[in-house]
Amino acid sequence: MKSIQIGANTFSWDEAGEGDVVLLLSGWCQDHRLFKTLAPELAKTHRVIRLDWRGHGEHREHDGDFSTGDQASDVLAFLDRMEIERVVPVSTSHGGWANIEATDRAGVARIPRSVVIDWIQTTPNEDFFRSIEELQERSAWEKGRGDLFAYWIGDTDNRDIIDHVRNEMAGYSFEMWARSGREIAIAYRKWGNPMRRMAAMKEHRPITHIFSQPFEPEYLQAQLDFAAKNGWYKPNKLPGRTHFPTLEQPKVVADAIRAFLREG
Repeated sequence: MKSIQIGANTFSWDEAGEGDVVLLLSGWCQDHRLFKTLAPELAKTHRVIRLDWRGHGEHREHDGDFSTGDQASDVLAFLDRMEIERVVPVSTSHGGWANIEATDRAGVARIPRSVVIDWIQTTPNEDFFRSIEELQERSAWEKGRGDLFAYWIGDTDNRDIIDHVRNEMAGYSFEMWARSGREIAIAYRKWGNPMRRMAAMKEHRPITHIFSQPFEPEYLQAQLDFAAKNGWYKPNKLPGRTHFPTLEQPKVVADAIRAFLREG
């Protein structure tokens, strides 16, 4: 990985391929390793950049507390430093909140469309909020994290996914997990759900949600109903078994992203 200094923080990043730029952004307490199989597949047709969030990846030190808004600012500052005038961000899980914030701020000329992957699109119930509150309690965070890990892994025997969860994600500190729980809760309490956040953007542009979980048919239906009223929104349900389609079926995800980009 390469390093770049933005303000008081150092970020890890790398790139491969040529062509239109795709920027890969993970969720909280994840990093570039989530894209180890997706990035080379996308690099066959695009210039693919993996950027780790502040305090993530190879540079875990950072200058104090930060928010989703700060993450969005970091993305835009990185694009400025790299002199990238046009990009499509591809985020996973709750990295979507910072992705959409950056997309909204950047405008449609710089970010003409966006991709979000396996990001809870509907308004969560109170059990969800209790689970992420556990992440913020030093006496309960490991149990809360373990419950999430079990759900995300499901019944898969995919070693990449199991290693990503149990070793890579588990390597992040209580501090970062607590921050993730706080920021995710703030976002859902403010907006209700990501579809409402996207609907509130200053300029609408095509956005696709590629996902496997949750499996309940009403979850997909809620997105189809939203798409029927908002033609720029395009849900894409994959036949996967886990929260990590980027690792479970990277070629399928890459093909879905390429097909979405060709629409423009």
